[in-house]
Amino acid sequence: METTLENNKTVLAGKIVSAFRFSHEVCGEGFYIADLAVKRLSNSVDRLPVMVSERLACVEADFTGQNVLITGQFRSFNRHEENTNRLMLFVFVREMEFINETVDESRNNQIFLDGYLCKPPIYRKTPMGREITDLMLAVNRLYGKSDYVPCICWGRNARFAAGFAAGDRVQLIGRIQSRDYVKRFSGAEEEQRTVYEVSVINIVAAEE
Repeated sequence: METTLENNKTVLAGKIVSAFRFSHEVCGEGFYIADLAVKRLSNSVDRLPVMVSERLACVEADFTGQNVLITGQFRSFNRHEENTNRLMLFVFVREMEFINETVDESRNNQIFLDGYLCKPPIYRKTPMGREITDLMLAVNRLYGKSDYVPCICWGRNARFAAGFAAGDRVQLIGRIQSRDYVKRFSGAEEEQRTVYEVSVINIVAAEE
């Protein structure tokens, strides 16, 4: 049986591209968020939010432009806005090391998740015929909490994942990616937003 520290493991290497900004405080411990730029093999960049305790790093210092190696967990929370709940995702940092060199793009963004599908998979095809399956994975956390992580499968993984059902337990490895979109409101109002998801490299059914 896995522990809640082993079923959600993330390793990222990239460049800090923003100052730390205050997020919240728990029992006198402050938590701050900064943006981490992580390169893909295609040379495009994912800009990912990472949450750091003030006890782990000097959050008042300016680390912009520095390379770091991070280990942690991909977490979520619901933020209430516009009469609805919006799923917010971030990497919760457990360890952070400042490094001098960049890390190979094939190894700089890795995640392992072990959780349960909280809704049926959504299988679809792009106009070009590429197969995609969207998953929403609930991953247990300490104190009875869960993180809800959107995942996307492609090609043969998409066909395989489409056969799962809500409640099935799966294990997967992949990478965290960011994607920009435009949120349109009533009238001509619109807002640029970023969503985060796990691009699945491999997925298997897990035994209870």
